[in-house]
Amino acid sequence: MGKLRAEVGPAQGDMYRDVLGCSGDLDGLRAGPYIARLFRAEGRALSKVRLGIVGVGGMGTFHAGLIRKGEVPRCELAAVCDAEPANLKKFDDGVARFTDSRKLIRSGAVDAVLVATPHYAHATVGADALGQGLHVLVEKPVAVHKADAERLNAACRGGKQVFAAMFNQRADPLYRKVKDLMESGELGDLIRVTWIITAWFRPDAYYASGSWRATWAGEGGGVLLNQSPHQLDLLQWLCGMPRLVRGFCGLGRRHRIEVEDEVTAYLEYDKGATGVFITSTGEAPGVNRLEIAGQRGRLVAEGDKLVFFRNEIPADVFCRTSRKAFAAPQNWRCEIPVPAGAGQHATILNNFADAILDGAPLIAPGKEGIRSVELANAMLYSSVTCRAVTLPLDGRAYERLLKRLIRESKCVKRTRRNVNSDPAKSF
Repeated sequence: MGKLRAEVGPAQGDMYRDVLGCSGDLDGLRAGPYIARLFRAEGRALSKVRLGIVGVGGMGTFHAGLIRKGEVPRCELAAVCDAEPANLKKFDDGVARFTDSRKLIRSGAVDAVLVATPHYAHATVGADALGQGLHVLVEKPVAVHKADAERLNAACRGGKQVFAAMFNQRADPLYRKVKDLMESGELGDLIRVTWIITAWFRPDAYYASGSWRATWAGEGGGVLLNQSPHQLDLLQWLCGMPRLVRGFCGLGRRHRIEVEDEVTAYLEYDKGATGVFITSTGEAPGVNRLEIAGQRGRLVAEGDKLVFFRNEIPADVFCRTSRKAFAAPQNWRCEIPVPAGAGQHATILNNFADAILDGAPLIAPGKEGIRSVELANAMLYSSVTCRAVTLPLDGRAYERLLKRLIRESKCVKRTRRNVNSDPAKSF
């Protein structure tokens, strides 16, 4: 990799733009292997990751801002891409601009790609970039349905190629502490998990901010595909995958949309543990409360607090040994200290750069993204078919169901301009 030599003149710059199919100031743009040979770039060791962002709407622009503000010091913004040229106007400071992701991916201008497009393109753009040998970070969800997630995973070459997912809440100190306690065995065998996450309230103006939002054809789902992938990922990260799912999804129950905006799902795990997952974008005031009960006690994570109700004697042992008819294990209440955390998105981006440059382990490996997609798909499939679903889910069967929902859709989407849709307000 190297920096283009200063002697590259206007004619060569025009040729470079033609080769890349891009616009914008080329000063300071680093060249990939192909362009380096073309323009006789000086070779030098890679010290920063040249990142291209595909999709610079709300989230893509947010990620670009983190890099520009220096919050990801080992990463530089080298290129951006959006199918809507108007979204590229804010990047007129030397960043290469594209309207076709395939040209950005093949430009040689980037080492890695962050995919922040509408959902259906996550898997297709991600797979294309992986297939071209680039490192890839995909926004959540990694795909709309399991079959696409399988195709995305298959595109990863492995080895030193880095494939990550933007599951930024894995970087939250609260959930990292829960993970540590569970892995230490302090909670004992899982009995029950209950997650109520209704703090995702969205008014109609949110759904009207984009023609693709809350449609089967444009987004592939609602709260399960847009807001709750974070909790679904954390749920399987902490408790593993259930063996059975029964979902009850309200389609457009609280908003004028065709997809799910309210969900209650029942889960069964191996060894007899059960779970309940509840989410909504139409409940206010909402709550984000996670309870995990094990034989040794119960964890409660709510707000920024983590409380452990620790049994003096494990519940199963006490059940077998107590001689008192109405007795229960004594427990003590312990509030677990949770350290303050830095920005979660910046943490994932820095980890991505460190994995590329140093081989650091990923916080959120991309191949694990299929699990939250499978949980979301299983809840919807169960609800639409009115029956419990045993995992692993048949990805092709769900893909056929989704295509049917798209085909039978009667939704006429009305969008509004000038809707304030700063994604940072939702964190």
